[in-house]
Amino acid sequence: MREQQNKTITHPGAREDQMATQQEHQAEGSTKKRRTFLGYLALMGPAFVVGAWQFGPGNLTTAVQAGSRFDYTLVWVIAVSTILMIFFTDMSVRLGIATPVSLITSIKEHLGKWVGLLAGFGVFGITLMFSVGNAVGSGLGLSLIFGGSPVLWTVVCTIAVGIVLAFKNVYGIVEKALLVIVVLMGLAFIASTVVAQPDWYRSMAGMVPSLPAGSEILIVALVGTNFSINAAFYTSYGIKEHRRTRADYKDITLVDTIPGIVAPGIMTALVIMVAAAVLGKTGAEAGTINALASVFTPLAGPTGAMVFALGLSGAAFSSMIANATAGGTMLSDAIGRGSKAGSPAARIFTGMILAFGLIITLSFQSSPVGLIVIAQSLTVLIAPLLGVLIVTMANKTALMGDLRNKWWHNLFGAIGLLAIIALSIRLITTLFG
Repeated sequence: MREQQNKTITHPGAREDQMATQQEHQAEGSTKKRRTFLGYLALMGPAFVVGAWQFGPGNLTTAVQAGSRFDYTLVWVIAVSTILMIFFTDMSVRLGIATPVSLITSIKEHLGKWVGLLAGFGVFGITLMFSVGNAVGSGLGLSLIFGGSPVLWTVVCTIAVGIVLAFKNVYGIVEKALLVIVVLMGLAFIASTVVAQPDWYRSMAGMVPSLPAGSEILIVALVGTNFSINAAFYTSYGIKEHRRTRADYKDITLVDTIPGIVAPGIMTALVIMVAAAVLGKTGAEAGTINALASVFTPLAGPTGAMVFALGLSGAAFSSMIANATAGGTMLSDAIGRGSKAGSPAARIFTGMILAFGLIITLSFQSSPVGLIVIAQSLTVLIAPLLGVLIVTMANKTALMGDLRNKWWHNLFGAIGLLAIIALSIRLITTLFG
């Protein structure tokens, strides 16, 4: 263990992680006190950041298309994706607690430097794809509320996110902001569901797996946004930021991991149900966010449409913040320039992600929704590598100790990997076959 510590501390940016690890061991040795309500609230954060990253405009777009084109039949995709996401996020939480340094740095030490570099650049590539949906969605949402050009609002929102990410304590500010936004989004989409009055019986029937003709790419996109392994991968960084210990693990699972991942899953399912209900009541197809908002107005009045638009805006803004922060941080870590969101390299890469989303949005204004769906689908091509790395690292006894994967973790991990690999193959054959 001493040799491992001496090795890790030589990495740039690893000294702070090493000190954090020593503090964790001291905390683990102390007597565990009963947590207060505020103590439990203090554990909330990392998984909600992940959830906010998942539940972006790309997620909304694919959910709207799922409900509009296939009624309630694809609700099961969200349920399965959420369960698998919980298991992979839990692995990442345990890695964040057990590893003496950041996850990508640990991967470089145990599996080879090139593997860590590949993971860092892979996640960065995924965040570039997500940045397109976030940029497009932010413009659409704000234009629905305030009017004006969606492109103009995309520019405004991108600048606003850049200002937020310029603060010194980047991760702490991001986490608190996203917790509030997730709660507000949940209220907005619950209200939209109450107004739309979906068929709950048919919604439950949609939990039975089925593959409607022509739904293949849409299912891939739904899985790509809801079973987001890259987002799960980033959870360990939030755990490191908070210096969580083994004594915190069970409580983290109950107050952060499970609710933080279930919340976006429920909201996505609600959006599918709202889109299906609107189609059933008005007969108008709502294949896009704008179309759903427009047919939502006669169904629920301007207030109902406004509530939905607020939810969309919240999803875009929160996902834009989390996506850029995560991509910049993990690429910085991969090249050895620091594993903290506030490091100079992380800030530069974060700015690049925001700029990419804005440039692509300005360049392809004719079909933004189609662009979102394709971008979300392509993320599945990189996800298998990240999934394999999470499962592999979580099974290393010397590294994980008592937090090593149990058989049920590996069972769901294998199911998740098989699902992602199968969807990747399906995407390649569909796009290039």
